[in-house]
Amino acid sequence: MQIQDLEVVIKVAELGSITAAAKQLDMQTATASAAVKRVEAYIGAELFIRTTRQLRLSNVGERYIPQCQQALMGLDLAKQAVHQEQGIISGEVRVAVSSDLGRNLVIPWIDDFLEAHPRVSVRAHLSDSNIDFYRDALDIAVRYGAPPDSSLYGFKICDVPRVLCASPEYLRRHVEPQTPSELKHHNGLFYQLQNILNDTWQFYDEQGVYKVKPNSNRSANDGELVRRWCVAGKGIAVKSSLDIADDLLTGKLIPVMQNYQVTMGELWLIYPSRQTITPTIRLLRDMFRERTHALLSALIERELLSKEALS
Repeated sequence: MQIQDLEVVIKVAELGSITAAAKQLDMQTATASAAVKRVEAYIGAELFIRTTRQLRLSNVGERYIPQCQQALMGLDLAKQAVHQEQGIISGEVRVAVSSDLGRNLVIPWIDDFLEAHPRVSVRAHLSDSNIDFYRDALDIAVRYGAPPDSSLYGFKICDVPRVLCASPEYLRRHVEPQTPSELKHHNGLFYQLQNILNDTWQFYDEQGVYKVKPNSNRSANDGELVRRWCVAGKGIAVKSSLDIADDLLTGKLIPVMQNYQVTMGELWLIYPSRQTITPTIRLLRDMFRERTHALLSALIERELLSKEALS
């Protein structure tokens, strides 16, 4: 029996399937099945009860698997401690990030990180869908909003101003809105997360709060597609200033109605537990914080965001 065999057994227990575990661990089903058999032969008992329709833990498995998880976690922590002592930054990081933010910012930043730390590798999971750390085998997730589950651990990277924006081409063809009420004459580009369509925008100033529901002929569950539509002049959109930072700095998009504020967002780094915070992940966390702050500062310097954005 090898340590890797225990990792296979734990994954089979998590997913309730040898085939699913093999797929997630990037190995052949026969290889995973052989690993399970080696562990069972080593302890002299079956860990799983197999039927034609399902696979579930046996009584022995229910006692054995949690102890295996603790043992592997202890080995991993010991390895991390040695690496930290020696200043070694290595290992694979499995990171989930939203579509727009990932393609335009986080993945290029990770590319720079890998250049600086050649012993690190990354598996990227780009999606706007809700994440499941165990189903998707993830170490960290970069997400807008605090952890949705109290069992998860999170680190707030920064506050993120949201911006009403449009392309120069769109504003040449339409009268630029000055107040929220004027947005009813414009085509809104809406973002949908799960089954929730964000078709009502909220603005505020010193006088109060204003809710607006523009007309719309386009919506998508992909933030990157909404951004592309906006750059192409198909309508007006509310976007995270980080997602469109390059578009704002290059003039592809223009902030609109800057006298009104949009509800602030938050960017978080989310972990399944404190035990997953390795020296490599700490360095990534610090890099994300430094780079987001620098980017927001550049937008403020160009007066594309208000000075209050980083307060």
